[in-house]
Amino acid sequence: MFEQVIAYCERSDFSYWSEPVNAVTNVAFVLAAAMVWPRTKGLPLAQGMAIVLAAIGVGSFLWHTHATGWASLADVVPILLFILLYLFAATRDFLGIAPPWAGAVTLAFFPYAAGFAWLFGGVLPGGNALYASVAVLIAAYGLWLWRGPTGQGLVSGAVILAVSLGFRMADDAVCAKFPIGTHFMWHILNAIMLGWMIVVYCRHRQACA
Repeated sequence: MFEQVIAYCERSDFSYWSEPVNAVTNVAFVLAAAMVWPRTKGLPLAQGMAIVLAAIGVGSFLWHTHATGWASLADVVPILLFILLYLFAATRDFLGIAPPWAGAVTLAFFPYAAGFAWLFGGVLPGGNALYASVAVLIAAYGLWLWRGPTGQGLVSGAVILAVSLGFRMADDAVCAKFPIGTHFMWHILNAIMLGWMIVVYCRHRQACA
């Protein structure tokens, strides 16, 4: 848990600020959370999403400064929590499914993601298959609801996530010629995407109020 690792192009040693760009760009998550917070008034799930969004920034900052096993958990746990929270909210409020069944769909994310990783982990290693599975899931919900603004908003979110994932995957490939890598763009685009997803949810709830 305390052993350090070099996981990204920008890191060249185990000093605290070896990934300055990757570390500092995590402020984008906190800024996105602050920007969407006023929209979440009266929507407890949306408020929870905004809080978790800020926590993603904090956890990712710890990961890109400490580069240890515990910091990696601080990075991935809030991300997983956001996925589960949004999936429950989307299933209940976008599809109109009763909360117990929405909870069951949310739990089904684990075998779904595991199966997706089993199928595509060879071409999408290093956690990329997990994030790709999320993009596919968002797109599926969006296409199901395509005729309304919520569906179109979800598809837009899936596209942003797909582009963001491309930058995440390109980090190693460009390292020789671009020493800071491209992982920082994953942070920036993900912050935009997650903030946008909260806005889509809030707009839907307010339109259906």
